Amino acid sequence: MLILRRLFKKMIKINNYFLFISSAVLVILSSILIVIVEKENFPNYFDGFWWVMTTVTTVGYGDYYPVTIAGRSIAIVLYVLGIGLIGVVIGKIIDGFAVFRKKRVEGDIVYKDMKHFIIIGWSQKAKFAIDEILGTNKEVDIVVIDTLKEAPLLSENIHYIKGDASDTETLKKANLEKARAVLVFADDKLGNGQMIDGKSLLIASTIESSAPHVHTVVEVMEERHIKNFQHAQVNEFIVSNETISSLAVRSAFRKGVSGIFSQLLSRSVGDDLYYVPTQKHWTTFRDAFEDLLKEGATLIADRNDLNVNRRLDEELTDEAELYVICDDETYKKLLRKGS
Repeated sequence: MLILRRLFKKMIKINNYFLFISSAVLVILSSILIVIVEKENFPNYFDGFWWVMTTVTTVGYGDYYPVTIAGRSIAIVLYVLGIGLIGVVIGKIIDGFAVFRKKRVEGDIVYKDMKHFIIIGWSQKAKFAIDEILGTNKEVDIVVIDTLKEAPLLSENIHYIKGDASDTETLKKANLEKARAVLVFADDKLGNGQMIDGKSLLIASTIESSAPHVHTVVEVMEERHIKNFQHAQVNEFIVSNETISSLAVRSAFRKGVSGIFSQLLSRSVGDDLYYVPTQKHWTTFRDAFEDLLKEGATLIADRNDLNVNRRLDEELTDEAELYVICDDETYKKLLRKGS
């Protein structure tokens, strides 16, 4: 018994690949040998494999069993070696799952898929952003980067990486090169607007130097810092304080206007802002405007140009990027029609 205990302890220290290969060889070889020496009791190799697996897992149904000395000798070897070996293998597999889960919770993983969104900086704003992304596309993957001890949020398509986002190695772990877009949220914990924007600028500069082709959106606290972000080639900025102040003033002058902005910024209620692909039979903006209007959608912009209603007779080029206001059902209908 002492000898077996020592043997099993040594098995635990064996290299995993060697352990798995040894287990597979033992099972396959035993399945073949038992059929060769017990032809009458084991008609085919699957029956032999079935008996071996029920033996090493200690299930022992008794529907197949050896009767010859050679067959029973194989069974004894399985009792002595196989049960312990398979037990160690199963333990290794379970331990592997536990280690993977621990690493995933602690953010010690490498994300290898592509076309994902990267969110830098965990906050309530980041949580709302995740809800908005998943509300738009439930299948998309999201990678959150922060220095928190454990993942603030995890699910099948939400991943966490612990690290400094201004470090290229951390961004590599998030597979920045293959990302669809990066959202950098201001670190409100720093308190001072200049320090907050300084940290965001450092992160944005690292992103742009590592993957300039990836679309980057940064939350900026103070408008006067925008020129620094423009110099870093950041694609888009959201001026946090300016946006809130402007919306508050507009609401003060005209009651209810905040509801319009809230509806356009959220996909939870009413009509929303959507991008729609151009169709081949549209030659002018008027063609697109009238066709979309018939479907229940209102064309309002070409990229960031809101003067579409004054450009109706202009030619619709391949570079046009059209945005409409409509409900979700109309949007889905437009996509089906476009495809």
